[in-house]
Amino acid sequence: MTDKVVHFEIPADDLDRARAFYQQAFGWTINSLPELDYNIVETTPIDETNVPTEPGAINGGMMRRQAPINSPVITIGVDDIDAALQRVEELGGKTEIPKQGVADMGFTAYFSDPEGNLVGLWASAQPG
Repeated sequence: MTDKVVHFEIPADDLDRARAFYQQAFGWTINSLPELDYNIVETTPIDETNVPTEPGAINGGMMRRQAPINSPVITIGVDDIDAALQRVEELGGKTEIPKQGVADMGFTAYFSDPEGNLVGLWASAQPG
């Protein structure tokens, strides 16, 4: 599944407060990944491959607020981050955080669109 919104991220100044808020307000499950300084946010059940079981539902992440990630971000799944960033720049966008690996799970990058919105990209290390 590519070129669709596949993930969201919520930055927070106080991660404990933010985790407690979203857990209590919406019943989300939030699991800390200290080795990545990141939290996985489950808004919907997942299967054994960590894919949401409900069609159209997405899960997300939570991390410490730091520039350029100062407000919530949507993330779009792509097959090739390098090609996506090239196309973004051809159309007037700007790479904000270049392609980087995320453990053995895949790759991420961030760009700003011509309106100044920060958007994430994700390419899974697993085909399909």
